[in-house]
Amino acid sequence: MTTDQLRIIVADDHPAMRAGIVALLAAEPAIAVVGEAANGQEAVELVAGTSPDVALLDLRMPVLDGVAATERIVAGGTGTRVLILTTYDTDADIEHAVEAGAVGYLLKDTTRDQLVDAIRAAARGETVLAPRVAQRLVARMRQPAPVALTAREMDVLNAVADGLSNPDIGRRLFIGEATVKTHLLRIFAKLDVSDRTHAVVVAIERGLIKRPGSGR
Repeated sequence: MTTDQLRIIVADDHPAMRAGIVALLAAEPAIAVVGEAANGQEAVELVAGTSPDVALLDLRMPVLDGVAATERIVAGGTGTRVLILTTYDTDADIEHAVEAGAVGYLLKDTTRDQLVDAIRAAARGETVLAPRVAQRLVARMRQPAPVALTAREMDVLNAVADGLSNPDIGRRLFIGEATVKTHLLRIFAKLDVSDRTHAVVVAIERGLIKRPGSGR
């Protein structure tokens, strides 16, 4: 091992998979695997003992999973960057790993060149995401924030969708017209709209209410 090589550890509870990853990286002269772990706890101990540049962790491991191991490695103060390499790409898995402090999230169908580039980027502290993972995150970011309307606001909104005027809504719900207006203002603010028609359109788009005539 030379001083300019990136030092990494590989943690995966499947021996064949772990050996495959190590063999894959063995052909890269700029990377040196300085330790292997079969579970998250072993990975944490390896990092504490060797202070590698990058810890390549599987997500689902016994004793201590990848997320918990990431948290401990990041908190350990060694400066080791954590790069997740897994088969799981659910939103929850990705979010938990990133929240724990992982700088990257790759899937096990990653090619050797992509893996090597990702390790280099992770060592520099750059964010590394598999294309499919990046697409999922972008799609989630583009989704409108969930809107929480109270039960009474939903009653008013449904009445608006039914075409009722403010006085009619008041009579249906046994509330004053001023109260109806107050609820409407709050609904407009939460839906980021300025009128009744737009409120109904946005509510239908977000699945808060069904189209008039389709039943509730």
